[in-house]
Amino acid sequence: MNDTRPLVERLLAAPVEAAPCEDVASWWARHRALAAEWQDPIALAIAGGFAADRIGWAFASAYQAALRALLPELPADSVAAFCVTEAGGNRPKDIHTMLERDGEAGWRLSGSKRWTTLGPEGALFLVAARDASVAGERPAIKLVRVPSSVPGLRVETMPPTRFVPEVPHAQLHFEGVALDAGALLPGDGYERYVKPFRTVEDIHVVAAQLAYTLREARRFAWPQDWVERALAGLEALRAIAREDCSAAATHLALAGALALVGALLAEADAHWGKAPDGAARARWERDRPLGGVAGKVRALRTERAWQRFSVAKGEA
Repeated sequence: MNDTRPLVERLLAAPVEAAPCEDVASWWARHRALAAEWQDPIALAIAGGFAADRIGWAFASAYQAALRALLPELPADSVAAFCVTEAGGNRPKDIHTMLERDGEAGWRLSGSKRWTTLGPEGALFLVAARDASVAGERPAIKLVRVPSSVPGLRVETMPPTRFVPEVPHAQLHFEGVALDAGALLPGDGYERYVKPFRTVEDIHVVAAQLAYTLREARRFAWPQDWVERALAGLEALRAIAREDCSAAATHLALAGALALVGALLAEADAHWGKAPDGAARARWERDRPLGGVAGKVRALRTERAWQRFSVAKGEA
């Protein structure tokens, strides 16, 4: 807490052995300690990644940091979870969880969500739902805060995923959950929260994964030029995290940064092949696909950013 050195300098000087972490409770205790020191979400994601003994916990810390980058008012002592995806997907037309008026100031929430990250451990859910009071061809989406203790909410743990299985997911079932007006976040839930979070999450998760890999690179004495480029990648992601996440130029810069990080991680595969820690190497090989989960979405985002930038340039 009293160490005032820049983050990059601390990454080069910090111990390279990570404390083993086997469950969510252990990860959360460590994440809370880091969050007390690093209030800046992107710095917290990097610190959490560096402290992690595996990609799963790097991802978990980055996910919590990304949520607080989007919504700084979220409580620090609660595991939060974004709840968008349903059986049909996560686009507005796929969202059928319904928010209906209940009296003059109340609301009722009904429906189900899938693949809620850290859902079984969640204390606060941020749920995207249709506003039944708004008619129109395109569903009106609102984002609502739902405490895990509220009556009418049922949390069903899903089977472990093929990679980062330590990070649990859940299906949520809302059976007429009563909410007051203060539970609704202002503005269009999809445009103001869901769409931006895809970009914010990308930045923080990739930064955390790279920070985790940097610590392992130092532990196994990988080539110095790899470490140098990893530090440059982290600095690029930190800078991008401070830009407008809805701007086309930000998405183009992020695409370039992700390409650079992707090349670094591809090089890391070869270095991991020589790593003497068999358990860590096996986890890397198992969890490596995490980075490619949103590949198609990222490519489409970049294509649209170029289109938007070209239009804006033409108008100027």
